[in-house]
Amino acid sequence: MDFEDSPEEAAFRAQVRAWIRDNAPRHLEAELKTAGFADNGIRSTDPLAACRDWQRKKYEAGWACLHWPKEYGGGGYQPIQRVIFGQEEGIYASLSGPFGIGQGMCGPTLMAWAAEEHKQRYLPPLASGEEIWCQLFSEPASGSDLAGLRTRAEPAADGSGDWIINGQKIWTSGAHRSEFGLLITRTDPSVPKHKGLTMFFLDMRSPGVEVRPIKQANGQSEFNEVYFTDVRIPDSQRLGAVGQGWEVSLTTLMNERLSIGSGMSLGFPELFAFCMEAEIDGRPAVDDSAVRSRLATYAVRQSGLKYTGMRAITALSKGQTPGPENSIGKLVAGAAMQELAMFALDLQGAAGVEMGDDQPLQGRFQKMLMRSPATRIEGGSDEILRNIIGERVLGLPGDVRVDKTVAFRDIPTSGRQKA
Repeated sequence: MDFEDSPEEAAFRAQVRAWIRDNAPRHLEAELKTAGFADNGIRSTDPLAACRDWQRKKYEAGWACLHWPKEYGGGGYQPIQRVIFGQEEGIYASLSGPFGIGQGMCGPTLMAWAAEEHKQRYLPPLASGEEIWCQLFSEPASGSDLAGLRTRAEPAADGSGDWIINGQKIWTSGAHRSEFGLLITRTDPSVPKHKGLTMFFLDMRSPGVEVRPIKQANGQSEFNEVYFTDVRIPDSQRLGAVGQGWEVSLTTLMNERLSIGSGMSLGFPELFAFCMEAEIDGRPAVDDSAVRSRLATYAVRQSGLKYTGMRAITALSKGQTPGPENSIGKLVAGAAMQELAMFALDLQGAAGVEMGDDQPLQGRFQKMLMRSPATRIEGGSDEILRNIIGERVLGLPGDVRVDKTVAFRDIPTSGRQKA
């Protein structure tokens, strides 16, 4: 792959750079420089309003969702233009956080499976930031075993063709601020667990939907529990055929792992800058050979993630669908982020145990450490991703799964099976 800009790409980069120079919210720059994972650092104003203002400005200028078709609110560009815009957007990309799930995961799923009238209705407001989407997948009893979900969708008894939803989802990022969501349900417990699923999308303001934010260890409440009590969904909001939910969900999951893995910042530039300022025995930490060795390790991982992401971009530019190899980026990034944060706190000494904006780098590494364990679970746990890589990328024999051909309702959930 040639990483130098072609003449056309260089011209596009210059155009993007000029637009960002003239339109970026410079008054937020200082705060955005303190941004951490899942925290854009904004304290002076409503963070969500600031994100929506920037997204709307990009949308009106034709810079939102660059790789989406124009008829759906995108820019109609190739994936490489999307990469260039992201590079030039820099710290202002943190303002895209609330829209990441909708634009990176829900949007591609709608484009692949929704009816044309729904694409026309829902995709442009998603691209502009007017409407936020969430992904209603994980459940308390199933975790990373998505196919073990128990939220039920049953035909309405009144013969209307609608569906009635009952159940619970958990760890739903952004549900508390979302207008819509993708919802995967179980419609047939009499078949094996992967075959009895059906996907819908729904209005999060529907009667019977209750969202309860979860207080996290880092003080944030980005994750939520979502309860469904006799929620009615029209059959027109079904994505794919009845029982085809697993196939539809794979579209979401492949894009999810691409979005998380390729979009995750490890914080290496900030760590390197900190090591230039921090001292060990009266000398800059970067002069210590052990510190330099760790920095080299993180630099290599950062570069590996960058170029692995570029391979995915190349595949997209050829019209290919994100594949299982994108699990590599998320697997490496989640662990590396956690290790890097722990190393930074070790260098801070006693100050490393304190959190707050008055700490070194506004407590960025403390926030990162408290948030990083979740990155190794969301979008598929490390163990799930290793299985995917081993089986679907490397072609290794699959794990023994004794429940693969058993009707879901016959799978034991507690206690011991009788002899």
